[in-house]
Formats: sequence, C-alpha cells, structure tokens
Amino acid sequence: MNTEEETKHETSSSSNGVDSTTANTGEADKKRESSSRDVNSPASAPFGGRILVDESAVFEQNAWDHAAWGEEQVQHAQKEIARQSLNPVPTELVEMYHAEAAENWNKFYAKNENKFFKDRHWLRIEFPELFQMIEADAGEKNVMEIGCGAGNTMFPMLIESKNPKLFVYACDFSSTAVDVVKNNPEYDAKRGKAFVWDLAGDDIPPEVEPESMDVLVLIFVLSALHPDKWENAMNNLYKLLKPGGLIVFRDYGRYDMAQLRFKKNRLLSDNFYVRGDGTRVYFFESDEIVKLFGSKFTIEQNAVDRRLIVNRLRKVKMYRVWLQGKFRKPLAGGTPGAPSATTVVTSGDNEEPDVDVDNSLSLDTPADSPKPA
Repeated sequence: MNTEEETKHETSSSSNGVDSTTANTGEADKKRESSSRDVNSPASAPFGGRILVDESAVFEQNAWDHAAWGEEQVQHAQKEIARQSLNPVPTELVEMYHAEAAENWNKFYAKNENKFFKDRHWLRIEFPELFQMIEADAGEKNVMEIGCGAGNTMFPMLIESKNPKLFVYACDFSSTAVDVVKNNPEYDAKRGKAFVWDLAGDDIPPEVEPESMDVLVLIFVLSALHPDKWENAMNNLYKLLKPGGLIVFRDYGRYDMAQLRFKKNRLLSDNFYVRGDGTRVYFFESDEIVKLFGSKFTIEQNAVDRRLIVNRLRKVKMYRVWLQGKFRKPLAGGTPGAPSATTVVTSGDNEEPDVDVDNSLSLDTPADSPKPA
C-alpha cells in the first residue's frame, strides 16, 4: 500500500477547502526554494520567499511559508483534538478497519485510478540527492519508492534519467496501485520493477537483495501504518539500505489541518485516524520521528514545514504542517542518531536551483485527503 499522502488522496484541491479559483497562483508566487526549516535551528534564516510580515496582507496571496502559530492556533488545535476524543471509532469497528487496511487502499485505487498521478516537482528542491542518481556519470544506482501509489517518484526519475545504470523499484501495499504503475506507458521492466510489498511486514521483499538500495523514498507512507508496526518498518528500511544509503522522508505533522478537520467516529487511537474511505493516517511530532529513525540511522535533516494556505475568495485560513527528514545508514563503525558531517541545516544562503519549479501552493497538498466524514 502506498500510504502516501498523495498517496492516495491526491484528489482535487477543492476537497480540502481550496477553491479552484484560487488554487493557481501567478508567476510571482512560484516557489524556487525549500520551505522546510530545521527544528534544531529555530533562529535560522527561513527558506521560501513568502513570509507573512503584515497580518493585514494575509489574503494577498494563496500561501505563506513558515507560518508562526500563536496561542489562538494552539488552543484551537487542542480544542479540536479534545472534541474528537469524545467520539472515537466504536470499539467494535476498530479491528475491522485495521484488518481491512489493504482492501481499503485497493478500493481507493480502483475508484481513482487515473486521478492521482502527480509529478512531484518539489522533490528537486527538497531532495536533490534523488536527482544526483539520474546524472549520466552517477554509475550503478538503485532507488526504491516505497508506497509508490501511481509512481509519482518513479516515473519522473526514469523520464529525466541520463544514467543508463539507474534502476528504480516501486512497491505498494495495494495490488491495485501496483497494477496502475505497470499499466503506465512509461513503465519499462528493463529500467524498473513494481511489486506488492508491505513495509510493515516481517522481512524485505524477495525482489530486492539486502543492502542493495542507494536511496529509499518514504513520502506520506509511514503515517498509514499502525504504530505497532513502526519497529518492523525501521528494521526493513535498515535491511534494504546499503551502508551509507539514504532515506528521504516526508509525512504529516501534528495538528495539521487534515487532522483537525476529522469529525466524530474517526479517531482510532491517539493521533491515528480512519478516513471516510477506510484508509488510515497518523500525525507525527518531530520527537517521534527522531526516536524512530535515530535508533538505527544518522539524522541528517529533521525539519518542519508550516504553511498557511488561504482561500482568498472565502477569506479562510488553513494551517498545514508537514515533517521532513533525511536519514542515512551509518557506515561500519558509525553511530546512529547524531547528525553526520553532511547534516542539512536550513539556514544561511540558499542557492536557487537551476530548474523552474512551480511549487506555489504546497508540497502535494492540500489534495492529500478527502473531506473527513
């Protein structure tokens, strides 16, 4: 299953309250810089060119980077979480949702087969390491997109690749999603391989050799797993990566708008929800990510992306929160947890990328989930 945000819930922008009339921004709003900020460098110079300085100007554009949360936002979030806890998923239905997780993802893909492919242009900004793999002289490289959905990372890499020795694996919990990938005209069995695999399973997939991956892509995937399965996931990621290999990670942050909008009978357990289509989602804190990945990997980036999305027509403000990280498997004798010599800190000058990237609204959002029922 892919579990990725877009994961599966790459529906229309209007599904999260952003009118199509305001979803597209002008040339001045196009983003060409990272919008994530290292959680250990709160005083760092922010990336992204859309910083809200004057609150009276909030509705002058569609999105603002590094949206600061005041006491009002915090109290609102806590109030919504308290409201949800009063009416959780009925006990007799909880196990049903867990047992039917794979089938619910299959149903999602069957229903939305041609609606959720999205070229993640923002990958080139946030995870340039991925695109080092496609250079002509990069040599033999293996990349694996876990929770591939429609192949939103696989196909852009293969299409742009100049590296004849690049091979991209794509796997998903959902067999229907894997069929979508295989049926894509760009799918080439000589350059990539798609297959069904559960990241939360007991072992790595037989299609892949242990310690053979240079980069693992984990985007809006971990949040779909039951918290009891996180340790299995970490073990599998460790087995897949070469020593020195990298995980690129992005997922939902605590108090993201998508979390606060859930209505009654959607809370499975603390910060873990079931959507109206039966798929599940967890909302993380940075400390949880550090604890999970820091037990086995070197933490090269631990960042948060706080975005204020506005609907200028309806005068509505929506706060998004995503977490982002880069985690490297230590070389022999290396120590997990502590930042390495290549730690990425989102501070100082940021060199503008060579490509023209339209990342004006958000990173694959706010089309990441349907309206919670």
